[in-house]
Amino acid sequence: MSSHLDYEINKELGECYLFMGDLEKAEDYYRKAAASNGVHPDPYLGLATIAVQRGALSDALVLYRKAADIEAGDKALAGMGLVEMEQGDAEAAYGHLAAALALNPENLVAMNCIVRLGYHFGRVADVVPYLENYLSLVPGKDTVRTTLAGCLITLGRPEEARAHLEQVLAGDPANPEARSLYEGLAA
Repeated sequence: MSSHLDYEINKELGECYLFMGDLEKAEDYYRKAAASNGVHPDPYLGLATIAVQRGALSDALVLYRKAADIEAGDKALAGMGLVEMEQGDAEAAYGHLAAALALNPENLVAMNCIVRLGYHFGRVADVVPYLENYLSLVPGKDTVRTTLAGCLITLGRPEEARAHLEQVLAGDPANPEARSLYEGLAA
């Protein structure tokens, strides 16, 4: 069997076992995939995910960095940002999350984390363009549109927020988050 085929099989088995929640088997197969072909970031991303689930954040950060060294993709950068945020290194996290969104504006892990950091730093205005960029690509994503509306309310831009909330409520009148924000604007 070729080393590439070994890599693909082991990576796929790692993904399957991770999906099923069997972290031990997933870890075994991801390690085999990494050993058979160290030029792909995927096994390291899988191992980092396992480390996060186990609460081993320092190990996860090392694995995300290893994946990013192979290929600085949005998943590795978002993973680094998520771990750094959990470890209290908000500045480094913000930089990695912004870099992830520059590569893939649709990375929702990076999006959710950068919004949290925007509020943490009092830099909500800085995250609005990421939300707007996402919506330019995926206009029907109500959760992102509602988050944008919340940011706009925070920034004292209620009319823009109202327009976004009305758009969400037109398609989903029972949306609890949008309804709550909308009623807050009317009060």
